Formats: sequence, C-alpha cells, structure tokens
Amino acid sequence: MNEWEWNLLEDKAQVDEIHVNGIILRPGDRVRLQPKEGGDILDLALRGQLAIIESIEEDYEGASHVCVVVENDPGRDLGVMRQPGHRFFFSPTEIEPLVEAAGGSGANVNQTVQAQILIAGIGNIFLGDDGFGVEVVRRLMSCDLPPEIRVADFGIRGLDLAYALQDCYETTVLIDAFQHGQTPGTVSVIEPNTNEFQSEPTPVVEAHSMHPLNVLRVANAMGAPLNSVLLVGCEPAYLGGDEGHMGLSEPVQSAVDEAVTTTLALVERLLAAHKVNCKKES
Repeated sequence: MNEWEWNLLEDKAQVDEIHVNGIILRPGDRVRLQPKEGGDILDLALRGQLAIIESIEEDYEGASHVCVVVENDPGRDLGVMRQPGHRFFFSPTEIEPLVEAAGGSGANVNQTVQAQILIAGIGNIFLGDDGFGVEVVRRLMSCDLPPEIRVADFGIRGLDLAYALQDCYETTVLIDAFQHGQTPGTVSVIEPNTNEFQSEPTPVVEAHSMHPLNVLRVANAMGAPLNSVLLVGCEPAYLGGDEGHMGLSEPVQSAVDEAVTTTLALVERLLAAHKVNCKKES
C-alpha cells in the first residue's frame, strides 16, 4: 500500500447519523453486536455484546463504518480516546439497534444510566471447570437486562476487576467455580464477609491471574466501596490438571442454565429492594 492509498483510507468523513432497520442511530447510542458469520475469534468473542457507538465514518468509497466501544470493556475509556485495542469497526448490517434507541426523533434517546449491579464472570477457560463463570456471563449477555445491570467477562484479568470495582456498585455478583465440598455441579449463593478484608494484609494481584478474594482485598485497599458482594459458585469436577483442558465437565455444563436462572432471580430481587429503598428515602 502506497502513501496515497494510506491517506485515502485514513481520510474518513464523520457522519452524524445512520439508519439501521428503520432506526436512526447516532454516536452515544447503544447497540448489540452481531458480527457476520465466518469471522475471526474476536468476532466470536464480541457477538452479542452491548456496545456504544463512538463515531460513524464513511470511507472514500462511500461505505459506512460504525465505530464502537464495548460497554463492558474495563478499558472502554481508552477506546473513547481512540486508543487501539478498545475500538472496533462494524458495518451497519453487523449491529442491532436496542429498543431504547428507536426514537428517530432527532434527539439521542439513549441515556447514560449508572449501573447499580455488577455481574462479573471470572475464571480460566483453559482449566476445565474453572471456565464456569465465563460461560454463565456469556449466556447472561444475551439476556435483555435493564441498564442498571452491568454484565462483564473478566476471565483472569484480576486487576481489571479491581479497577472496575471502583465504580461504586451497590452489589457485585461474582460468578465462578467454587470448591466447597459439594457434589460437582452444585450451584450455591454465598456472601463473603467483606469486613474481613480491612484487617488482612493486601495481597499482590497479577494482571493475568484471578483469585476472587484477593481481588476484593486489593479493591478494598484501593478504596472501592464494597457495599455488598455475592458469589454464585459451582462445585467443579475437573480443573484441567497440569496440561490444562478446554471445556466444562458434564455436571458443570449442566449447571450453567441453573446458574443463569439463579443469577437472574437474584438480580430481580436486588432491583426490587433498591426501588423500595428509593421510595423510602424520597
């Protein structure tokens, strides 16, 4: 590619709005990503994710490109600052407008709502049943949840979760494989004692490792208000051994649907309790 061709590619015109399925979309609107079939592994990871339109651009051939930042990306602020790795381009046919964007009135009808509940899937997909939390949140991402709920797959990114916890969530729901002496596939809801974190030394958390309690201790030391923390845990059957293993065991795979149902019911109760408290305060 010569310099002239490169400049042509870089010289994209900004577009104020675009029509997708009869709906007007503008920068700041929320969409669901639906990458075309046959894409790469990144397309698979982004399919079904909620995203925010950062810009709409038209290249020198007149084709439109929608630039988005993924809503649950802990580094999405870097995407807004146009840093690589956190901005993604899709064609208009690869994005699905959310119902809240269906205004077409000339005003951006999407409103930024502060998430009250963080649902964090954690675990290593290369260690067998340790990938349980990741699989559950992927299912939850396809659910139609209110904007007060943030669902994110943190995998083994312990520091990313520690930083995300600085956002003052009223409740954090961690979803993970959890060994607690039950039959493999048993799903339990546990509430860790966050008061203990203040009296214990702060551990070192590596950027690419995940020990939930250590992450909570680090987040607490960083000043995160851990108002309420719940763990939806599943007893694992197999954690990959020395050589690792991809895929969940049969009992844990069977428990994924139960964990999704349990988490949704839990969130419904939390939101109902929040509305009651708001009424009392007013």
